[in-house]
Amino acid sequence: MILKVEEINRVVQATILPEEASLTNADAFKEEMISIIGRGVRLVIVSFENVNYIDSSFLGSLVVALKYAMPRNVDIYLVSLKPDVKNLLTLIRMDRVFRIFNNYDEAMGTLS
Repeated sequence: MILKVEEINRVVQATILPEEASLTNADAFKEEMISIIGRGVRLVIVSFENVNYIDSSFLGSLVVALKYAMPRNVDIYLVSLKPDVKNLLTLIRMDRVFRIFNNYDEAMGTLS
């Protein structure tokens, strides 16, 4: 298990535990995200607060999770990205695919 998960009112707060989001844990992340999305939640907020490094295989798993979530009307928000990770996501334009917030409170503030 690489995610610490809390669910409140069909909103899941999932914190990535490893410091490196890479090939070694990409499949586990994808499986955990698909399991969470399949429970009928409406939003998954993924915290990168522990993540110092992210590679393309992990990004691929993140995109697979989003593709699984979209037809189920589940949103995925990303929060607490460290500068290097945020810069990478901006560079490859993932900031246009995922909504990115500074922290959980900011992300939760968008819900009505």
